[in-house]
Amino acid sequence: MHADTLKIRGLVHLPEVVPVRVLTAAGLSRHAINRAIASGDLVRVCRGWVARPGADPHLMTAAITGTVLSCVTQAARLGLWDFGDPLLHLAAREGSGSVVRDRALVHWARPPVPRHPDQLVDSIENVLAAVADCQPFERALVIWEAAANKHLVNKPAMARLRLRPTARALLDALTPFSDSGLETLVRWRLRFLRLPIMAQAHLEGRPVDFLIGDRLVLQIDGGHHVGAQRDADIEHDRRLMLLGYYVIRVSYKQVTEQWLVVQEQIMHAVAQGLHLAS
Repeated sequence: MHADTLKIRGLVHLPEVVPVRVLTAAGLSRHAINRAIASGDLVRVCRGWVARPGADPHLMTAAITGTVLSCVTQAARLGLWDFGDPLLHLAAREGSGSVVRDRALVHWARPPVPRHPDQLVDSIENVLAAVADCQPFERALVIWEAAANKHLVNKPAMARLRLRPTARALLDALTPFSDSGLETLVRWRLRFLRLPIMAQAHLEGRPVDFLIGDRLVLQIDGGHHVGAQRDADIEHDRRLMLLGYYVIRVSYKQVTEQWLVVQEQIMHAVAQGLHLAS
């Protein structure tokens, strides 16, 4: 095996899509890079960029278009929340010119954190700023709180950035305590009740999804609530009701797709005082 090939395969610390000048700075000659492309150890992406075989095609698109992956695309890549947006969300780097791609949405706003010319993915701060400009407030809050929950952002540090008004409003609404996007959605949608809402409150030896006020319990069934798990959940509901709690159990689909029905149930329970300790 040629020494240059060994050197290329040894550069495992480099990104999967990388500028050619980064490879030359690492000691590879242009001839060695061209030979690696010819042998299949590298793939030519566009002028000035190469990639490893099997590299993420979204990263290759960013290199070709002079952009970075940002907004909901990068949020989904980070495991924050994926709303299933079919578009590839890109952010234009300074001087990238006109970027036109099928099934892509390009963000042109000036980012709060400068971008390095070599980067193909946006910083988390810029991702959140793009989400704030692009998404409905509720969806944006889910992504922001997921980032806070994963300790990817620091609220005081974010507050010192130059943020646009919507991003500033999201920062004000941000709480780092939601364990899931579903918790964020429910808490935000029920804020009008002006009642204490505690997620994952421990009652009778087990956590409940939400405790509203003193006695109103909201349980949300996911796809795993079947068989023995379902039986255990029903038994726990029974014990809670015997202790004076009122339990509303709904499905994940009802929360995400039929929220008004769930909201009406909760409103009627509150109207009857079922959230209050006797």
